[in-house]
Amino acid sequence: MGTARSTRRGRFAASVLAASALVITGCAGGDPGSTATDDPAAENEPVTLTVATSQPEETPNYFCGVELLKERLEDADIGFTVELFPASQLGPDADRFPLVQAGDIDIDLQGASALSSTFEPIGVVDAAYAFDDVDHAFNWIDESSEELFTSFHEATGVNIVDGWFFGNRTFTTKDVEVTSPDDLAGVPIRFPNSPQFLANAEALGVDNPVSVAVEEVYSALQQGIAVGQENPIVATHSQSFDEVLNTVVLNDHQVGIHWIIVSDKTYDKMNDEQAALLEETIHEIRPENRTCVDEETETILEEYRGDDAYTVIEQEDIDMDAFKSKAEEFFGGYFTGENLEAYQAIRESAG
Repeated sequence: MGTARSTRRGRFAASVLAASALVITGCAGGDPGSTATDDPAAENEPVTLTVATSQPEETPNYFCGVELLKERLEDADIGFTVELFPASQLGPDADRFPLVQAGDIDIDLQGASALSSTFEPIGVVDAAYAFDDVDHAFNWIDESSEELFTSFHEATGVNIVDGWFFGNRTFTTKDVEVTSPDDLAGVPIRFPNSPQFLANAEALGVDNPVSVAVEEVYSALQQGIAVGQENPIVATHSQSFDEVLNTVVLNDHQVGIHWIIVSDKTYDKMNDEQAALLEETIHEIRPENRTCVDEETETILEEYRGDDAYTVIEQEDIDMDAFKSKAEEFFGGYFTGENLEAYQAIRESAG
């Protein structure tokens, strides 16, 4: 099975090996009997990797994601030191991306909608109901993502190494029970302020979206500026939005994926062994992270179901066909050109 990762690894392995050869030659100097390979430690120069994410430490993509990445890379003892910066400590997504391009941030977890401000076509993977479920999303990553990811790399100098499940995005409201798109008419629901997310709002029947920064969502909900928001359950809970909201709608309108991005400049810091370990570790964490997200989501939902203060609208009580058909019809007319082609290719890859 061909993957975008394997193609990328071959390309970067060649470049890193070439760079390593130059380093070895330089280290040998005028002594033909001395080479860097005489000392195994010289093959793995120390590399410090800065890892950034907008997610707080309470979310699975932190404690079952980047923390595992740090532990495993450092335990491999091939020169890695990993520094973690959660909760947008290094700035919001849009501000961090140029730092990734420059190699100042080595690894970042970003949503496709945020990345689309730099490379518009990548935003289609965040379209509502583009993926049937997380299995569909992961199969697409492994089997069909190479063309889009390669175009993204060519335009930005940044590689999408893999994607970790963030959770299915759902609506959470204050006293608004939603079972079909019609129930969202006129309801002020907060959506992230990006073209793709605002398109999702329209595709789902939200005609009164509220666009505020994530740092302002809690106060907007408290003040009634918005009476609902959409996020994975784990994010809704970790950000304490459920202190204000009491109705959970399990319509699963988007498979939330955090894309693990690494720039060419960061690959230039690593030798072939280090680059391979980084990519392998990111990929190996993916199923563990998914299980962790699923378990944490179910734990939170069971707490809601057992608390009379909350109402959980189960999927069997939701007109899922109405949501899905409305979204697909909308995006068939909304997307054009290569964006439409990318969207159609994702839908055609569904099982």
